[in-house]
Amino acid sequence: MSDAKTGIPGNPAIPNDDDCADCTRRQFFAKLGVGSLIVAGAGSGLFAYEYFSPNVLFEAPPIVKAGKPDQFPPNSVTLDPQSGIYLVSSAKGYYALGAVCTHLGCLTAWKPELDLIACPCHGSRFNRDGIKVAGPAPQPLPWFKVWLADDGYLMVDRSSILKVQEFVKV
Repeated sequence: MSDAKTGIPGNPAIPNDDDCADCTRRQFFAKLGVGSLIVAGAGSGLFAYEYFSPNVLFEAPPIVKAGKPDQFPPNSVTLDPQSGIYLVSSAKGYYALGAVCTHLGCLTAWKPELDLIACPCHGSRFNRDGIKVAGPAPQPLPWFKVWLADDGYLMVDRSSILKVQEFVKV
């Protein structure tokens, strides 16, 4: 043991543990070890909390209230970026297309001057019926189920992909 010259004021026999200059080598490494264990324990606690906390993705509901039919001009394509759909007004009626490219999932954009839906990422192009015209997309844009609700709004079910084209007449 070392002989401590300084100690707690008023009692020179008890060494001051807060002063590291008076610590022995053994006391220094003991404090270092305890500090390391505290840090490791806190880190393990944080990782355990993260592991046991639920990882839930809160997604928007699949059924979207698109709007009233009079909001959409005749022969128009309207993008709703929040829900990722195009609502198309045509002579046959209203229908909805997915706005997410089938290649790598980019949000597409309507180009009225070209009369095409274009993917800005990799150049896929679709006509207003969702059929692929050019680019690497493997499939056409999906058609979603559309109906007219009792309150007069067009409703789109993004979870219901149609195999056959359906139009809603208003």
